[in-house]
Amino acid sequence: MPEYFPSIITLLTLFLLLATGILVGIARKKFNIKAPATTGNDDFERVFRVQMNTQEAALIFLPALWLFSIYVNPLWAGIAGLVWLVGRVYYAISYARSAAARGPGFVISVTAFAVLAVGASISIALKIIAGA
Repeated sequence: MPEYFPSIITLLTLFLLLATGILVGIARKKFNIKAPATTGNDDFERVFRVQMNTQEAALIFLPALWLFSIYVNPLWAGIAGLVWLVGRVYYAISYARSAAARGPGFVISVTAFAVLAVGASISIALKIIAGA
């Protein structure tokens, strides 16, 4: 069962990305921001930044998740991935309310990413050194 945990986290990340995109569409309509504009209302701009920042974070998170899963442990990759997801959701909710409130969610998600990236890097380096 633990071998499926990274797959579940990946699917949940995809749903998070979809949700942030949908929220931008809703905010466009609510605040009357016509595409391709991305400015004009502070409330809209925060929702838009949540989407963009989440996409940027997912771009580096997903490879780190899978490298950690392959070279370290899929269960622990999934646990760190779940922490990353919780951090990103907290970040999204906080940032949408107030830009100043985004810090804790950011720190949670960056810490989880760092665990995955550093852990995978160390494991891969050790395997190379050992000739495995």
